[in-house]
Amino acid sequence: MTIPTQLVLENLLADPSQELYGLQIGQMAGLPSGTVHPILARLEAVGWLTSRWEDVDPREQGRPARRYYRLSAEGAVAAKAALARAYRPTRLPGSAHAPGQA
Repeated sequence: MTIPTQLVLENLLADPSQELYGLQIGQMAGLPSGTVHPILARLEAVGWLTSRWEDVDPREQGRPARRYYRLSAEGAVAAKAALARAYRPTRLPGSAHAPGQA
């Protein structure tokens, strides 16, 4: 799992019930839109995210409608497990212990 994907998931997991829009997720993760949106599309394609377009008139708001994302119940569980695997210390070749352990 890439570092940008980890950052996106960490921010979505901060409050799994909260809906966040793409630019907001990017700002929280410190990533550009061109990095965040493909990640969101992949996570939605595998069922980890749900999304919806906000119901606003762009002319009245003076901006385009936002697409909001939220982790699905299954996605929250899968994201936690994936991040735990990503952060698990790796063992050195020929070592019985993880680095830093005696």
